[in-house]
Amino acid sequence: QVQLVESGGGLVQAGGSLQLSCTASGIISSINVMGSMGWYRQVPGKQRELVAVITRAGSTNYVDSVKGRFTISRDNAKNTVYLQMNSLKPEDTAVYYCNAVVIAGGRLDNYWGQGTQVTVSS
Repeated sequence: QVQLVESGGGLVQAGGSLQLSCTASGIISSINVMGSMGWYRQVPGKQRELVAVITRAGSTNYVDSVKGRFTISRDNAKNTVYLQMNSLKPEDTAVYYCNAVVIAGGRLDNYWGQGTQVTVSS
């Protein structure tokens, strides 16, 4: 069973930085492989939105509101994805969720972390 565990959220002042990490367990190279990984965020009353995504090969994509401020990266050997968040703004406040697509036997399965709160004070 694949599980995603996030860390790194917290409270920071506007203009500050945080780094989120998400590590997947249950990845066994002979059985499955980690595909794309990403970060989403959600505020109460709104839909969850994609913040950034990175493919296994390292291609990245970002929502316009974080371009130039956030950087997504991954360590395939550790099955870990990171989100470096700089120049944080109050509007970045949300619960951030890690997402991973796991490929096994030609099937794609989607997994989510439990979420980590990021709060940016003005």
